[in-house]
Amino acid sequence: MTVKGRPRDAAKTRQTLLAAARRRFTEDGYAATTVRDIADDAGVNVALINRYFSSKEGLFEACLQAAGDDLRRTAGEVPLERVAEVIAQQVTGSPGGALPSELVLLLRSSGDERADQIRVGVLRASSERLATLAGWHPGHPSADELLLRAQVVLATAVGISVLRSMTRLDPLAGSTEQDLTGPMRDVVRALL
Repeated sequence: MTVKGRPRDAAKTRQTLLAAARRRFTEDGYAATTVRDIADDAGVNVALINRYFSSKEGLFEACLQAAGDDLRRTAGEVPLERVAEVIAQQVTGSPGGALPSELVLLLRSSGDERADQIRVGVLRASSERLATLAGWHPGHPSADELLLRAQVVLATAVGISVLRSMTRLDPLAGSTEQDLTGPMRDVVRALL
């Protein structure tokens, strides 16, 4: 079957819906976004959201998981010595100092309990990966302290992103990747 002369491509339609949903959820938030808005933005029938994602919540969950995957992919598997460099790169990588859409999705509360659990799970997994670089594992005698330190590094990175994009506080807002690497290295060293 074709829609407007195009052959059906389930994978492409799914990706188009995800991209449209990420834009809407990032700009308008979960509660203000409707499935009709997303379907219209994607140029597809609204029923396809239920077909591919079961519901608006399922689509939001897929967006959060994709955001977490994107952040992991950009960070890659880096050694502890390069964490500060990678954070500085991620923080300064958005045009005009805007918050990366992945970060906006992870920080914005959805008002939906299941979606918020996934959001917190992605943030938890990110801090656990960071703590692992410093020797953390669930049975480690200082597991809670190492995890707390990793979460402080993560919170510092998020705070830098927020201040750069929302306040234009200089010199932080105008800092380059090279400018931030040294101070981030100090934070990582002090905490991990």
